[in-house]
Amino acid sequence: MSVMQSGTQMVKLKNGAKGLVRLFYLDEHRTCIRWRPSRKSEKAKIIIDSIYKVTEGRQSEIFHRHAEGNFDPSCCFTIYHGNHMESLDLITSNPEEARTWITGLKYLMAGISDEDSLVKRQRTHDQYPSTDKNGDGLLNIEEIHQLMHKLNVNLPRRKVRQMFQEADTDENQGTLTFEEFSVFYKMMSLRRDLYLLLLSYSDKKDHLTVEEFAQFLKVEQKMSNVTTEYCLDIMRKFEVSEENKNQNVLGIEGFTNFMRSPACDVFNALHSEVHQDMDQPLCNYFIASSHNTYLTGDQLLSQSKVEMYARVLQDGCRCLEVDCWDGPDGEPVVHHGYTLTSKILFKDVLEVINKNAFVKNEFPIILSIENHCSIQQQKKIAQYLKEIFSDKLDLTSVNAGDSKQLPSPQSLKGKILIKGKKLPHSLGADAEEGEVSDEDSADEIEDDCKLNNGTTEHQIESFIRKKLESLLKESQIRDKEDPDCFTVRALLKATHEGLNVNFKQVRIPSPPHPISFLFPVFQNTLPTKGSLFQVKFFSCLSFSYELAGSAGNVLSFSETRAHQVVQQKAEQFMLYNQKQLTRIYPSAYRIDSSNFNPLPYWNVGCQLVALNYQSDGRVMQLNQAKFKMNGNCGYVLKPQQMCKGTFSPCSADPLPAFPKKQLILKIISGQQLPKPPDSMLGDRGEIIDPFVEVEIIGLPADCCKDQTRVVDDNGFNPVWEETLSFTIHMPEIALVRFLVWDHDPIGRDFVGQRTVAFSSLMPGYRHVYLDGLTEASVFVHITINEIFGKVRLDLAKCFSFLFQNLVKHCRRFSWPESQGCCVFFGLYGHVPEVFSPGVSPTSMAGILRDFE
Repeated sequence: MSVMQSGTQMVKLKNGAKGLVRLFYLDEHRTCIRWRPSRKSEKAKIIIDSIYKVTEGRQSEIFHRHAEGNFDPSCCFTIYHGNHMESLDLITSNPEEARTWITGLKYLMAGISDEDSLVKRQRTHDQYPSTDKNGDGLLNIEEIHQLMHKLNVNLPRRKVRQMFQEADTDENQGTLTFEEFSVFYKMMSLRRDLYLLLLSYSDKKDHLTVEEFAQFLKVEQKMSNVTTEYCLDIMRKFEVSEENKNQNVLGIEGFTNFMRSPACDVFNALHSEVHQDMDQPLCNYFIASSHNTYLTGDQLLSQSKVEMYARVLQDGCRCLEVDCWDGPDGEPVVHHGYTLTSKILFKDVLEVINKNAFVKNEFPIILSIENHCSIQQQKKIAQYLKEIFSDKLDLTSVNAGDSKQLPSPQSLKGKILIKGKKLPHSLGADAEEGEVSDEDSADEIEDDCKLNNGTTEHQIESFIRKKLESLLKESQIRDKEDPDCFTVRALLKATHEGLNVNFKQVRIPSPPHPISFLFPVFQNTLPTKGSLFQVKFFSCLSFSYELAGSAGNVLSFSETRAHQVVQQKAEQFMLYNQKQLTRIYPSAYRIDSSNFNPLPYWNVGCQLVALNYQSDGRVMQLNQAKFKMNGNCGYVLKPQQMCKGTFSPCSADPLPAFPKKQLILKIISGQQLPKPPDSMLGDRGEIIDPFVEVEIIGLPADCCKDQTRVVDDNGFNPVWEETLSFTIHMPEIALVRFLVWDHDPIGRDFVGQRTVAFSSLMPGYRHVYLDGLTEASVFVHITINEIFGKVRLDLAKCFSFLFQNLVKHCRRFSWPESQGCCVFFGLYGHVPEVFSPGVSPTSMAGILRDFE
């Protein structure tokens, strides 16, 4: 680390230019790599947390383009970072320096991902140097006020000065050393909500005994098999006071540390591993699927990179798309046809897939081959599939004639399956043309989206500019309607401005080969020079509501046509998906690589809902949450009701014979919520006014949202203490989305989100840490009840409505809320214990329990 922080002279390779010598170094906090000189010094950095992987040698695309350079491979390495897998390609002067940086970077990457979150959140050291403006190593009261503003804390100056004086205990009065600042920061961070929770289980003492802590874990956190030794282990790990450790008690600091640790996260840690039954047929699983996997951006002008296959495989994707076209020198290439996207070799794609296929897990991979090649280059495709994948290529699992059931993910571990159309039997042995693409044969793709051989450069440029201008307008509207969705404005503007440069580098493609007819044929024999072998494909066919035919047939729909089927024949579609696979892919008009809403297709059991993984935003957040619930292995078991029988997914009560789940969420408080990066009113230096919105996503009957009130001027520790209640008909596929917003006079600004599968929610007191924001969290209490019929649902909604309005009236007339609760329950001659005077209500669950 010291060598990296001192800095190393390295050559930075650039695309199409000579290498630049720069000094690269690790910053003092070990959070990012920087280099100098640079004209944009603030942008000349890579955050460690954004690094995807580090590869040794000359493996990247840019190194391949500099093939003429006489670089020692042992001195070369590449850093892949960012959402679009950007590469930083570096050359050191000797192998030892390269080894030092590669080892150090991998160590730092492991530290970021595996480091105990408690340690990360206690880094007051990070705040200290940035607060010390004059660099004297001490903090005065004005610097403390600036820190409070930075942390979104709006405390009275009198309170800040009081804490400052309590922490300032040395001879240098009026300033804080680092040790004193740590004391001040602890006082400021003391959680009143956690302190009251501790008091409620400690008989009003300032610590918990082993027995009291065990009782808390059993009653509130719903933990079973809580032993004395387990409690002592937690106390030893999280308690900071040696005196408390010796007495086997847990004080407020230790209790806070435990409650903020992964042990009290909202996500069930057991679901980080594969825990579902993996021995059922493939059609009984949702399968993580990618569309145009090779693209880094939009569908018209972006780069194609082999590294994108490695990235999506690392992210848990198990169905990849490969668009194959005739390339020069008889070598098939991969790119988005009839566009100006760059090309990569098909062989290189297969090699990257082969290398990364089973690193994360061994469950099968499905390659969706979109084959636009001539017969000669199709033979090359078959040859490479056999040579590169070797025994990984599945040639035996499905028989075309008598296949009635698909194999299971468990039985296909370590295998790669090929999905694609077949050549018609009528095609002669000496034929030269034979395009067998699935997606491009869809009626939805109209001729004006393709560029043929007669198209002039002016026509191409005019077409693309019109499309981009239209998308710019649409994305502005989309951003206003859903500020947390992925915005493509910057991408499109950059594309628009660089159009002339990119255009000159691209050759107009030749006319497409005639589109072949679809046949329910399962095997296809492609001869190679040395031998004959058979490559097994899943077959694609047009939709039929009848279930006859081989289980190996795969239905492939664009989102537009699939939407029509869902609207008109949802139940029949569900029945079809109980026997065979269906793949849904984005409309050809989504040239900005935006994603469609996958819910309607998941709700009828479609397995392969293909999304643009390169586009961040709401849809990918839903996708990630869905597949994270089974170890992020790319396979999630469908509910039993979707695998056998049928129901109407769009009805108001889709499963009347099955019990429902009631989710009662008490939104208690927030911690260290940052200012929105893109505020509607700009950076006015104001402290945020946060509120929390909770959205349920699943069957139409389950989809709803609710929100808390706004807390003014407090992003550091806002308190809401509000209860939201939801009823869920099919919890197995429901997702729960927590969003934090900053209220503004002219709208709202997105702060952060976390999406969790309902099945992965943990009961009790939990922290919901917002994605991508290390410190920011929402503290909640979760209760899940099972309910039958509508009686209890209506009762719950009634009490929730009455209680929330009662609290509002108590605040309006300055009554104590506990007094108001007593009046409300006094009507029934009973006051629940949790609502007794002096104790804040803890959960609507208490109301329901007392009226059962």
